[in-house]
Amino acid sequence: MSNGYTIKEVFTNGHYGYTYDDFILLPKYIDFALDSINLRTRLCKEIYLNIPIVSSPMDTVSMSRMAIHLALQGGLGIIHCNNTIEEQIEEVTKVKRFNNGFIYDPIVLSQDMLISDVLLARSKCGYNGYPITEDGTMASKFVGIVSKKDLDLESDITKPLKEIMTPIERIICYQSDETTPEGLAAVHGLLKKHRVSKVPVVGSNGNLVALVCRRDLINQLKYPLASHCSNGKLLVGAAISTHPRDYNRVDALLSANVDVIVIDSAQGCSKFQLDMLAYIKKHSSSVSVICGNVVSGEQAMMLEEAGADALRVGMGIGSICTTQDVCGVGRPQASSVYHVQSSVNIPVIADGGISNTGHIVKALTLGASCVMLGSMLAGTDEAPGEYIEADGVRVKKYRGMGSLDAMNNKSSERYLASNTATKVAQGVSGRVSAKGALREYIPKITQAIKHGFQDIGHKSVVDLHKSLGENSKKLTIQLRTILGKREGGVHDLFDFRS
Repeated sequence: MSNGYTIKEVFTNGHYGYTYDDFILLPKYIDFALDSINLRTRLCKEIYLNIPIVSSPMDTVSMSRMAIHLALQGGLGIIHCNNTIEEQIEEVTKVKRFNNGFIYDPIVLSQDMLISDVLLARSKCGYNGYPITEDGTMASKFVGIVSKKDLDLESDITKPLKEIMTPIERIICYQSDETTPEGLAAVHGLLKKHRVSKVPVVGSNGNLVALVCRRDLINQLKYPLASHCSNGKLLVGAAISTHPRDYNRVDALLSANVDVIVIDSAQGCSKFQLDMLAYIKKHSSSVSVICGNVVSGEQAMMLEEAGADALRVGMGIGSICTTQDVCGVGRPQASSVYHVQSSVNIPVIADGGISNTGHIVKALTLGASCVMLGSMLAGTDEAPGEYIEADGVRVKKYRGMGSLDAMNNKSSERYLASNTATKVAQGVSGRVSAKGALREYIPKITQAIKHGFQDIGHKSVVDLHKSLGENSKKLTIQLRTILGKREGGVHDLFDFRS
């Protein structure tokens, strides 16, 4: 047909499975500008993101630094579980402490503690300033603040804090026994007026009620799309395995107020996944649970019925994944996304097989609410690890969680193989080129997505999914040959640069 085919016509006709590169979206009439496009989307039943990007819970992709900076841009980071419970909780806590409205649980020191105690807290937590109370708890009188300027000229680390701290008499405080939105606005006014870095909220009894930091106000202005809870803290997710010993990990994550738990399994339709999902739902009614990975409607409906809040879709299609070659099991990703989303009424996350922004647009067009990125984020400044030089190119290490390198650490639980003596790799280790900082990289990605939306005539993810549900020509595609794909990329040049 000269005007292309609907997605339903292509994906439900015949016996082939399609990848993102097997089809191309056809352009439609444009009557709106880029700045009118809204990428807000559902991650789970109850959680929305301002951009449809989530980081993959891989140990060379997602730790606290990735989660913080991706959340500031409007997405979400998922802390990997290829670590101890204590290490994962520490990473989650770093994200939760980064951006706040009222800080109800600041790190408090006592006036009798020493400069060495401040230096230890700074090395562990990274903060420069700490409120001081009489006995080092929130339940005692607030007496001062110790900050970097109080320490700069001190050489004796055994000196008590009461001798060097800035006393309460010289501190701008907000007097209140309650913390309200109106109160937060008033504190922000004090931060601006007096140009101070922190304003303590002090109750009528003189005790410390909360703390408000200037950096958090700056972040609100600098990152208007940031993903955060109603209390101002950044949203963060964490992965767990399906192994029974991770019940303890779930308990710890719930205590750390994690927002999303991802049950991380290469094949997500299992008794072990259902048991873990049941355990989480039994112990929390507020945390969202993402299940998977799945590739068929049959798998998806089983997890939805069991109470999953969202599904990860994809098996064996990541750039460092070899499951399809090793096991002969999986499905081409475009077909996986389409058939899973058309079988359930919960959000679907396209996980894997994405190597460019065009793939992201296609995944969303097929019904995904978000995409989960691994290799595209692994080369950023915020990904774990250091840059190295390889043939004059800056690169970072990137490994699949099914690689022997990762499985020998811990991730064999993801492949239900933790108790087997012989490990069979379902992934590889490699390197990816440098991408730079997320604050520059993510806006480029989201702008490219908006260009794609504009070209197909849709202003939002919601609008896009409505067209998918309608058997109309508002959204049409064309299958393409190998040469058609080649034609759409860079070709027939001696050399080139972006």
